[in-house]
Amino acid sequence: MATRTRAAAKPRPAKAKPSRGLLSRLLRWVGAGVVVFTLGSFLWVALYRVVPPPLTFTQVADLIDGRRLSRDWMSIDAMDPDMARAAIAGEDARFCRHSGFDAEAIAGAAINNLKGGRIRGGSTISQQTAKNAFLWQNGGYARKALEAWFTVLIELIWPKRRIMEMYLNVAETGIGTYGANAGAQRYFQHDASRLTRTEAARIAAVLPQPKKRAATAPKGFTRRYGNSIAARMRVVERDGLDACVR
Repeated sequence: MATRTRAAAKPRPAKAKPSRGLLSRLLRWVGAGVVVFTLGSFLWVALYRVVPPPLTFTQVADLIDGRRLSRDWMSIDAMDPDMARAAIAGEDARFCRHSGFDAEAIAGAAINNLKGGRIRGGSTISQQTAKNAFLWQNGGYARKALEAWFTVLIELIWPKRRIMEMYLNVAETGIGTYGANAGAQRYFQHDASRLTRTEAARIAAVLPQPKKRAATAPKGFTRRYGNSIAARMRVVERDGLDACVR
């Protein structure tokens, strides 16, 4: 009787395994990207230690919206010292004492906002300078992470005096207007080398919301805030809170 022969079993196809070569190349690309970003940001910050920014992302956004820019860079040596005092009084009383971040101010802002008070941030002048000089105005957590990185760099590479000089020249002081000098010319028809205490305080009062506030004939909160800044400027001068920028 003929015997039945069993058909040879077909080998099962092996499961595809991720390519180690592809993973290795991906890791190399990521590593190269990190190195390029780190080196590039260091060089960018180092350049701006001695060179004013030709344009910022915020200014480019204004140009795209069809606005004309008003900018007039003025060195901190030429600027009236009351302008730096006003910025410190209004934005960051511990500017000369912290290393870029003010944990106390951040915690205070978070508690205030949770209580439902007037929304305010805890950003230092260093953080605002990092944002204004290198980044854009919105962007959530991704932009905040970059802001923290550039804050560390400018505190590492720039002296406090340069940070304040950059801040007072790139911060928006009105719609399409950038810097305290351009703001002084817009609001008071003279440059920032001879600001009065009241004028400097009013420009500082505009800084948190430059598209909604004006330093000429301010009313309501802006007027009260400007008067409060002017009063605190005396404390800044008396207690030497502006010592790092003199």
